Amino acid sequence: MSELADTVCEPCRGGMPPLDAAGIAPMMELLHADWKTIDGHHLQRTWSFSDFAEALAWVNRIGELAEAAGHHPNLHLGWGWARMEMWTHKIDGLHLADFVLAAQVDELD
Repeated sequence: MSELADTVCEPCRGGMPPLDAAGIAPMMELLHADWKTIDGHHLQRTWSFSDFAEALAWVNRIGELAEAAGHHPNLHLGWGWARMEMWTHKIDGLHLADFVLAAQVDELD
């Protein structure tokens, strides 16, 4: 398990600034190469599958992990693909918790 995925992170309660580019860059190096940052605001990753059922099963696995973590990404689903987008709403940007959940999703892969 990666060090980041093993991190226990308290959910963000707000009142702090989101990570800036200098804080995001080293975190991105700890994630699977398919993760992208969108406008320095949120994380996004897309997976491909052979059919709808596999994509749905993957989204359900992410959903179970997210619910247990108390951190809820946007999950998008279509025939043969799934996409996850995530940011911390309370600070309207990226927080350590977003990178921890992304690393934990990487461990599912």
